[in-house]
Amino acid sequence: MPKMKTHRGAAKRFRITRTGKVLHRKATGNHMLTKKSGSRRRRVEGMSRVTAERTTVKRLLGE
Repeated sequence: MPKMKTHRGAAKRFRITRTGKVLHRKATGNHMLTKKSGSRRRRVEGMSRVTAERTTVKRLLGE
């Protein structure tokens, strides 16, 4: 059986840490930022942890 290919759409959206946690970028942080407050923009930046679909994402990424 051949190797399983990485799902490229999932690879662009998710990242797995060394400890096995699945991270994704938070939404609403790309455009129309002038009307959003600074605290809201800071809250949106960075990564957030995925809990519900963790096993599905790991399978798509080949982990």
